[in-house]
Amino acid sequence: MTKIAFLGTGLLGAAFAEVAAKRGDSVTAWNRSADKVHALTQFGVKAAATPADAVQGVSRVHLVLKDDAVVDEVIAQARHALAPDAILIDHTTTLPALTAERAARLHADGLKYLHCPVFMGPPAARSAQGSMMVAGPAALFESVKVDLAKMTGRLIYMGERTDLAAANKLLGNAMIIGLSAVMADVLTLAQASNIDGEDAIKLLGLLDLNAMVGGRGLNMAKGNFRPSFELAMARKDVRLMLETSGNRPMATLPAIAARMDHLISAGHGAEDASVLGIDAVARP
Repeated sequence: MTKIAFLGTGLLGAAFAEVAAKRGDSVTAWNRSADKVHALTQFGVKAAATPADAVQGVSRVHLVLKDDAVVDEVIAQARHALAPDAILIDHTTTLPALTAERAARLHADGLKYLHCPVFMGPPAARSAQGSMMVAGPAALFESVKVDLAKMTGRLIYMGERTDLAAANKLLGNAMIIGLSAVMADVLTLAQASNIDGEDAIKLLGLLDLNAMVGGRGLNMAKGNFRPSFELAMARKDVRLMLETSGNRPMATLPAIAARMDHLISAGHGAEDASVLGIDAVARP
């Protein structure tokens, strides 16, 4: 039986701890809000009063916390109680620069640390679906690879560059948040057009978003803006969208319109609408 600890039992951390206990691990957990930990005792999770109490005698410590400051604070509270061979597995979404600094500092002090952010919510965590990225020493990853694989549908080792998983987590979350904002505007347009919101979302199923990422997205990354949908024409369509929405609040389209206007005034109107990303890439 593996003895592990979870520091942070919000929605995701609680799901991870619950599944680990059901899997047969000996699980101790701590959270700043004690009631969230005690809710897990029904699954066999032992509640700890402090981070130090939680990590005593465990081989892995999983951190599922709010941000960089909390990660540093909780590790500082727990480190004196860590076993010499204990491995810190940090699932927190953090700033890449601070993640690299943290990893360097902890490794220099002899602590074992991997950054392992995930793309999954609580339901995916309970069914071991979604994706987990890992950055840090290869030998350390190899020592926990089998255990981490039990937690996720896809386990992706990104290499020894310690900030790489953190950076890629932000890339993925940018897409998730951006899509949510665009869908909010789609629903606003549907409301303004007297179309049922569920019907509007179903319409999006006609669009092959994966093909758009693989085609238009890669062209953008390569700086290839040969037109298939001219920016000027796309700007006209955005005008129609804004006129249709009237004075309803919009999440993304007004900012997109402003960016388009800037690029058109700079002479890019005849290029593809993907020229919106011109300042992020080099031209061929």
